[in-house]
Amino acid sequence: MASPSEKLAESLEILHQLQERGLVAIRSDNLTRTHRERLTQNGFLQEVIKGWYIPSRPDGATGESTAWYASFWKFCAAYLENLKGEDWCLSPEQSLSLHTGNWTVPKQLLVRASKARNNITALPHDTSLLDIRSSLPKGRDMEEKYGLRLYSLPASLIACAPSSFTQIPTDIRAALSTIRDSSEILKPLLDGGHTTVAGRLAGAFRNIGRDRIADNIVRTMNRAGYKVRENDPFEVKIPSILSEREQSPYVNRIRLMWQDMRGHIIERFPAAPGLPKDTQSYLKQVEDIYVTDAYHSLSIEGYRVSRELIEKVRGGNWNPDKEDEEERNAMAAHGYWQAYQAVRKSIDRVLNDENAGTVIHDDHGIWYQEMFSPGVTAGILRPSDLAGYRNEPVYIRKSKHVPLNKEALRDAMPALFDLLGEETEPSVRVVLGHFIFVYIHPYIDGNGRMGRFLMNLMLASGGYPWTVVPVEQRNDYMAALEEASVNQNIIPFTAFLAQLVDAGLKGKSSPEIPST
Repeated sequence: MASPSEKLAESLEILHQLQERGLVAIRSDNLTRTHRERLTQNGFLQEVIKGWYIPSRPDGATGESTAWYASFWKFCAAYLENLKGEDWCLSPEQSLSLHTGNWTVPKQLLVRASKARNNITALPHDTSLLDIRSSLPKGRDMEEKYGLRLYSLPASLIACAPSSFTQIPTDIRAALSTIRDSSEILKPLLDGGHTTVAGRLAGAFRNIGRDRIADNIVRTMNRAGYKVRENDPFEVKIPSILSEREQSPYVNRIRLMWQDMRGHIIERFPAAPGLPKDTQSYLKQVEDIYVTDAYHSLSIEGYRVSRELIEKVRGGNWNPDKEDEEERNAMAAHGYWQAYQAVRKSIDRVLNDENAGTVIHDDHGIWYQEMFSPGVTAGILRPSDLAGYRNEPVYIRKSKHVPLNKEALRDAMPALFDLLGEETEPSVRVVLGHFIFVYIHPYIDGNGRMGRFLMNLMLASGGYPWTVVPVEQRNDYMAALEEASVNQNIIPFTAFLAQLVDAGLKGKSSPEIPST
């Protein structure tokens, strides 16, 4: 008779076969009752709604949301296809967001279907699906992306509600910026006789500096016999920050976020002291705070480290026990020490008045390699893991924010470095440098540590002191980053960092390390 572990292994093999087929939304009839119950009881399968499951991790805490947020879009695509066939499409507003790279998990996903009953389907972690009876776009006005049926970009701009321009302005502006020529939007406007929409879109294009497209819309509609009155549907006008040659909506989204957020930061962040005259004294302060910084930064990421372990690593006495957890903690501490030394060299460059954007562009890859090279030396990581940016999706624990895909991040990272190099306000470089880096999430691991290193490099560029994020404030820190990522509200994160930096400027002591 097979043992319980052998039976579980058999069930896991069946689950593995389903995942190899690309299934994320698993129906009850994909598995026998025995396999389904065994996998659910052992935490490898999680019920979403009756008869539908997603894979999960048995080591996740009760009520853990990560598995659901990571599966959300693929689950909804499979569920809707099974339920409605081809008779469904996401709302034009949600279509716009996805076209422009905003894959944040919504509180309620709006779906249109010709035979909908206006029902709400409750989903895990306070999310839901609302299907609305409505006609669907036809022909070129409909397209599919990752299994999701969407309005095409031009069709979504035409069909979206006027309130969208004030409720999701970054998404709308990023969508508008991807229209290269007025012909892309004019054909559906003319075919549908959309005079009011034409006036709204003409005003919207002019708002982002695309006057040629705005003029062509008004002129062509008028010549076709439609009387168009142009109006700007946005609440505010932005500076002309979007290049007509930029092809990536992700880059335009980041530029728009930067422009929208920077004023809030300047209002709330302490004024920059300016580059210190005594660079050696500044670097000495960076050296002196190392143990405290390492303890708190590594603890935020879930490593269990002590002052003694950090001091041993700094002294070159890295000889971890062979127990997995101890080895993992020691390797993390060793990598952090090596990366810290590389960051100090980068700070030296910035203190000598080199452009902070250029320095981080040049050096961030070195930081990453130093951080993870101990894992390669120990044979736990492959040498290719030091190659650079990730080549697969990554999800942030408990976060509704879905980081950029691998193709998009390769456009977005140079854009971040350009923005850092162009930015004149050190406080903006500090807050948005950290936030946008973790928003992109360019690496499989180490993004939080790298983001805090980047933040401290930018602090140095304004003469602010090296600042430690205390592990005791981890929940507030993560909540502020989540608010910025999901709701585009940078104020809580700005306030959080501002109070830490202000304390350092006033000479208050750094966070303590608990005694062991």
